Amino acid sequence: MKKKERYEGVINWFQENVPVAETELEYLSPYQLLIAVILSAQCTDKRVNMITPALFEAFPTPEVLAASSPEVVFEYIKSVSYPNNKSKHLVGMAQMLINEFNGEVPSEMDDLIKLPGVGRKTANVVMSVVFDKPAMAVDTHVFRVSNRLGLTTNSKSPLETEKELVKYIPENLLSIAHHWLILHGRYICLARKPKCEECGLKPWCEYFLKGK
Repeated sequence: MKKKERYEGVINWFQENVPVAETELEYLSPYQLLIAVILSAQCTDKRVNMITPALFEAFPTPEVLAASSPEVVFEYIKSVSYPNNKSKHLVGMAQMLINEFNGEVPSEMDDLIKLPGVGRKTANVVMSVVFDKPAMAVDTHVFRVSNRLGLTTNSKSPLETEKELVKYIPENLLSIAHHWLILHGRYICLARKPKCEECGLKPWCEYFLKGK
């Protein structure tokens, strides 16, 4: 099967069967989403959603968060992974928003990745989700599912995966495709034991076809 056919089959299946796919992080503003995505690194969205209501209430604006300290923030986020680092990142991020971006979350990659705690994946999530830009964030789920399906060829890094996906997926579908792949990896194409019997992508899946 040619790569183009595989992409067409996978995209068509998702369009027909998963017409709506969105982030599972709960937020009301770009500032809140940025916090939630920073917290979600190597942590489940479910866990993040449990702690963010109190965090957002305590730190409703970048100004309030910037005036706080990592020690205070830590108490709100101590149940997520790496709370020490993340509490420092959140305060530093808020201070940079105030000092360099007039308290507004920037919409460009180059600006976003200047913020503490924000790497390429986090920046792509913010760009696609709140600014509706054609960006492809690659997390562990997207990386795994893309390789298993055969959408990527021996990709060794998230950046390699991102470049290949961006090359083949139509620009207007990049944002939703990010969520298709994440949710598929979260609920069907599990890391240890993928639920192949439940998967509608079998006809195009390299992993499944090789296994047969």
